[in-house]
Amino acid sequence: MTEISAASEEDSFASAGVRLTVDLTALTENWHDMARRSKRARTSAVVKADAYGMGIEDAGEALYLAGARDFFVATVDEGVTLRLYAPDARIFVLAGIWSGTERRFFDNDLVPVISSEEQLAFWMAVLSEYGDYPCALHVDTGFNRLGLQIDEALALADDVSRPASFAPVLVMSHLACGDDPSSQMNKQQLESFRKVSAAYEGIESSLAASGGIFLGEDYHFDLTRPGIAIYGGEAVSGVPNPMRPVATAEARVIQVRTVRAGESVSYGRALKLDRDSRLAIVSAGYADGYMRSQSSGGVPLRQIVPQGGQGFFEGYTVPVAGRITMDLSIFDVTDLPENLLRAGDYIELFGRNIPVDDVARAAGTIGYEMLASVGLRHERKYVSED
Repeated sequence: MTEISAASEEDSFASAGVRLTVDLTALTENWHDMARRSKRARTSAVVKADAYGMGIEDAGEALYLAGARDFFVATVDEGVTLRLYAPDARIFVLAGIWSGTERRFFDNDLVPVISSEEQLAFWMAVLSEYGDYPCALHVDTGFNRLGLQIDEALALADDVSRPASFAPVLVMSHLACGDDPSSQMNKQQLESFRKVSAAYEGIESSLAASGGIFLGEDYHFDLTRPGIAIYGGEAVSGVPNPMRPVATAEARVIQVRTVRAGESVSYGRALKLDRDSRLAIVSAGYADGYMRSQSSGGVPLRQIVPQGGQGFFEGYTVPVAGRITMDLSIFDVTDLPENLLRAGDYIELFGRNIPVDDVARAAGTIGYEMLASVGLRHERKYVSED
């Protein structure tokens, strides 16, 4: 791997307590993989939540250079930032447009996603003042989150009195169970969306995010919207993940200490040692997105999921010991050869050797949340293959 960060950034990364290495080659290869799976459909890139914690500037630029020309962000702020790195891409803002944000949309050529009657009424008023401008329509086909009701969307398509300046460039919906190929909900939503898509003939349609792409061509329509898959996370539950890991999170070892059998570890004496042990204390805790719920004991989740979190060092898996705290976590490194691990070394929290989704399961959550959380205080480094 060849480091592509500046020297000053390299110094900061080398001394960071918690750090995140982002493999831009893996990111773009995952995007190309999803593009191939999308077959005839064009493939966008979802870069909301700071590109799932990877950094919207570097990740967005890498995806743009890889060929992505359609992007989805959550907020207008994200769209404004991304525009600097994706100069001629279409950038859709999923939260839509609200009073006071019009100029930012127009000045940065952002496309609002209209998802409610209130937003639609406001958008019509905007068009009457500013003239023609593209938008997208989000239609709810059963998710019951955002989106116009199906009957509202169909009535709008048939409304001959709507302003001529109202010209959506995309009609979209979102699958509630796209990660579960056996769910009948997918087929129900597909049939509902087909009705909407037919009503907006000549306008591009989009239904499939990462999981929906794996469901097959029936779900692809004109544009697919991969998110978690391009960042290396699991898009389909219960099957091997074919995507390359993109993010590797590490924490610096502050101290290695020996603790006798019978002594306890961390808050609440959540772990009582049954052997003499060596413990590594690292500079990452729940304030860094390394969630308290994956503690080895002393949290309710351990009553349901016995296995707590694990780290990795030099070919060895090391379990979390006791409760994870705000800025610190403890790993049991007793089974490592003595002196293999020293203060100043880094233990992998997830990434190349510990899949992020495995760590997330130990925390009772999903890889999406894990990735989006770890960027809070991590120093980032971007790498790319020659």
